[in-house]
Amino acid sequence: MPELPEVEVVRRGLVSWVRGRTITAVDVLDTRSLRRHALGPEDFAGNLEGARVLDVVRRGKFLWMPLAGPANTPAGEAPADAVPGNGVGAPPSVALMAHLGMSGQLLMQDPDVPDEKHLKVRLRLSPAAGIPAELRFVDQRIFGGLSLTSLVPTPDGGPGGLAETPLPLIAEEASHIARDPLDPNFSFDTFYRRLGARRTGLKRALLDQGLVSGIGNIYADEALWLAKLHYARPTDTLRRAEALRVLDAARQVMTDALAAGGTSFDSLYVNVNGASGYFERSLNAYGREGRECRRCAEAGIVSLLKREQFMNRSSYTCPVCQPKPRNGRW
Repeated sequence: MPELPEVEVVRRGLVSWVRGRTITAVDVLDTRSLRRHALGPEDFAGNLEGARVLDVVRRGKFLWMPLAGPANTPAGEAPADAVPGNGVGAPPSVALMAHLGMSGQLLMQDPDVPDEKHLKVRLRLSPAAGIPAELRFVDQRIFGGLSLTSLVPTPDGGPGGLAETPLPLIAEEASHIARDPLDPNFSFDTFYRRLGARRTGLKRALLDQGLVSGIGNIYADEALWLAKLHYARPTDTLRRAEALRVLDAARQVMTDALAAGGTSFDSLYVNVNGASGYFERSLNAYGREGRECRRCAEAGIVSLLKREQFMNRSSYTCPVCQPKPRNGRW
């Protein structure tokens, strides 16, 4: 499943190619990809056609595009070209939400490019020089989908997430999750206070989207390895410096993954250009069971990484530089 860096790679691509463009037509080829839009495909298409994409916003793994136009503006209100913050019209109230699921892809293509085998929804966009005219949602396993969602004020009054024009609005479906480590408005003090109150294992806490969003299984293992902490370390025993270390480690591994285009283990994850990420070549823990720990090897110590079952998934740790605590909690 795409994790935060993969979704951020997609967001950055979409910002460059769809921001400011109008959706001129919508083709729904498989209604299963609209199952989260309760009013059905006709309402979905009718509200999108003529709407303009104001921005592309991400919080954690949630991705949405605030809209101006038919989906956002009842008759007699703000004009379709109103831009939030310029004093013209009301701020957006509706967004196009994209759920990538296990295999969802948002691809920019020209109309003359043959349809992909698993194409589900096609958005035709207003012309732009040198930029493809279609945004296609492709999904092999059909766990993802598109829908329209309401925008609501953020609980803390800050921006909803990473965006080119931050607004204190968040997609209603994402309003329950915490900020992610790459968000400039992330509060370490709030994170540390709530972390200590969890009384659970450290990795379980890192995967709790209500505490910190966007850290999935792969990057949790990588961050814990970099921070030299075991996944079962009780959160209420973490010193402030240790909590800061693991959070900084999460930022570092996700920033490195962004620079490499994300982590891709098969052909299902691609960015909007159709290019896969290559960060998997730099993984230090995840998927390296039975292989030498690189950090220990540099110190002249032979230590083989271990794989253990964790929450119906796997955790990869070094038994030497990430010793399991005696009172660890899973």
